[in-house]
Amino acid sequence: MVSLSTWFRYMAYKLEYSVSLSWKSYKRGQITDREVGDAVWKNMFQGKLTYLHWSTGAEMVPTIEGQGGTLLVRKLPAADPTRVFVGDVVVLKDPEKSENYLVRRLAAIEGFEMVSTDEKEEPFVLDKDECWVLADNENLKPKEANDSRIFGPVPMTDIVGRVIYYLKTAVDHGPVQNSHFGMRKDSPVLEVELDVDEMAKGHKA
Repeated sequence: MVSLSTWFRYMAYKLEYSVSLSWKSYKRGQITDREVGDAVWKNMFQGKLTYLHWSTGAEMVPTIEGQGGTLLVRKLPAADPTRVFVGDVVVLKDPEKSENYLVRRLAAIEGFEMVSTDEKEEPFVLDKDECWVLADNENLKPKEANDSRIFGPVPMTDIVGRVIYYLKTAVDHGPVQNSHFGMRKDSPVLEVELDVDEMAKGHKA
């Protein structure tokens, strides 16, 4: 049973997302100013704040097992330091193949100084709206991990969502360990929208 306070927080997040989505559509010329209000209400009452994403590969072991699994991803109205945090597992556009998506952990954001273990490389500071993402699997070499150690900083705008739940099998599943701030913001979304049966139904294993 979802509490009233959880519902209020959830609906506030839905309103924020709906307004952001509708405003983007307006700015792109996809809707007129008269249609903005209708778009907000439509997005709020018909859409969800999450979607399912299938992930494979050893890059995020042990968080996500190498044989893959179904991920519940929270959509973000905009990826900025007030909505996504260091320590979060995120879905982002592949910098080298824009039609693909990667799952990596956010390791640093704008203003962070990056210092390499290679003394030949100069330290640098991440610019505004830049971030650094890493694979969780420490046993992989950088090339195998395919993260910022290979392709460098990525724009925060390439982040499309935060992974909040992982289903390995119908009987083996649970929330993903993100930053404290991320998990706190996602708790009402997870409580309202998590449907393990639905995740298991579309599971490929």
